[in-house]
Amino acid sequence: MIWALLGLAAGLLWTAPRWLPAVVVGVREWIFRRVNGEEGIPVPGPLVGAEQFERVYADAAADGRSRGAGLSDLFWYWLAPGPQMHQEHLEPGERYRQVARATRQVLAVPHARSDELATAATRRRLDALPPGRTAHVRLRDLMMPIWAEVYYELVFAEPCPPAARELIVANADDVVTALKGTSLRHMDRRDRLTRYLLGRIEDGTCPVVLPAGFSARETAWYVQGAFFNTAVVQMSEAMAHVLLSIAQHPHRPDVDDDDELDRSIDETLRVHPLFGVAHRITSAPIVVDERVTLPAGSVLLFNYLAYQRTGPAADDAFDPDRWLRVPRRDAHYIPYGVVANRACPARGAAPVMLRAATREVLRRYSLSSGAAHTRSLPSRGPAYLTPAGARAPGRLRLAAHASRDRWAGAGRSLTQLVCGTYMVLDARRQRLCANYFQEVRP
Repeated sequence: MIWALLGLAAGLLWTAPRWLPAVVVGVREWIFRRVNGEEGIPVPGPLVGAEQFERVYADAAADGRSRGAGLSDLFWYWLAPGPQMHQEHLEPGERYRQVARATRQVLAVPHARSDELATAATRRRLDALPPGRTAHVRLRDLMMPIWAEVYYELVFAEPCPPAARELIVANADDVVTALKGTSLRHMDRRDRLTRYLLGRIEDGTCPVVLPAGFSARETAWYVQGAFFNTAVVQMSEAMAHVLLSIAQHPHRPDVDDDDELDRSIDETLRVHPLFGVAHRITSAPIVVDERVTLPAGSVLLFNYLAYQRTGPAADDAFDPDRWLRVPRRDAHYIPYGVVANRACPARGAAPVMLRAATREVLRRYSLSSGAAHTRSLPSRGPAYLTPAGARAPGRLRLAAHASRDRWAGAGRSLTQLVCGTYMVLDARRQRLCANYFQEVRP
């Protein structure tokens, strides 16, 4: 009997990378529901189908952003300090319009300038890699300093000094690792960037200003949240997904063909959308059809991945050439959101920058990886970069890479369970969003 039990335990341990992460994800989801309750109407879902997704998302009454949703406490917790000044979390009204106008002004960059900034920053980053030999990197970590420099230059209209880049990267890395549950928050890293930005604003050396009525600290929180949290994190995540997709696909796009590069980027964002679920709180009833009306105060959970898995481009296969057959407008494809309801303000500059950075990496390196590729990518995208003339990893090395990644994923899933549970409970305790709106607001 004892030998049978030992054999069973050994078998479970040996196969842990195959079953443990899925079990842990199920436990995490159960804990999330127990702590936060069953809140929200999934879209698409039983009440709102995929064919109504964009119309309901664009409805003028789907305009509430934080107030009235328990889920907001968790997002505010992850985005602190200053989550109440994050553009995506401001309630509709004049303050939101003023902040959104400031963001548009910063991002109103000609495409040639966007290309130039991304290309130059990518070159500087790649120049720091060991020359002439294959390098093993985490793609998100490789890319994050690039976007720190790009967005610093957009905000401050000057090259990014190394000390500022380190502050921005430390802040962005802390935000995204907490979001993925691979680490707890480290508020000292975020506060250091806040103090730096506040100093620049108070001494008049920050060109981005908000109108009278916003304090210097609120402006610092806004700049940090919009550009050095969201922009740096999302661009780093996007590039990690793009490069890992290319590394694991047999066809390498032609670096001199912008259309081919764009198809690879678009297909990556279709298979692995950056936005998971966007929640909106209805300010008035929304009539879906003759049988369904969503009452005011409903929390709508717009699921980007679920929506992009409907329509004529619904499968999970990475096939960039599908865009030669399927028009983007027909594909239920919303990589930057829905224009009528707070679409990504960088939707004009981001595709150009992604293309420029991808082009520069592929000019220098071939890519390969045995790592699992999931939408959340908690592994940060492990991959090999091989310059021309160097020996690329063979099949045995990539098989070993895949095995290490599976075992790392099993251990990481337990870390995510512990850290994620703590942060969900701590967010529930602090109630940052709920407490903010319980105070008297002008």
